[in-house]
Amino acid sequence: MTQVDALDTPLGERHLSKLKWRCRRGLLENDLFIARFFERHESGMTERQAQAMETLMDLSDHDLMDLFMRRTEPDPAWADADVVDLLRLLRV
Repeated sequence: MTQVDALDTPLGERHLSKLKWRCRRGLLENDLFIARFFERHESGMTERQAQAMETLMDLSDHDLMDLFMRRTEPDPAWADADVVDLLRLLRV
């Protein structure tokens, strides 16, 4: 399996559980965006999306909220196409 294929494989239950724990935030508003995302997409979530979520979780709560609310856009210095795609799903 190539690296590209590996990133498109579904997340295992354990990895998904760890990711959900990692996604817990200090601001309730961020938690609501993230919870809604998991309700809609967790069954088909891929390793690629998990990596993008990890990138977003490295942001401060206020920076993350600004992205969710479309007050700012992700910086290309740290946000690749996978992060942008995931952010699109989180904003819906």
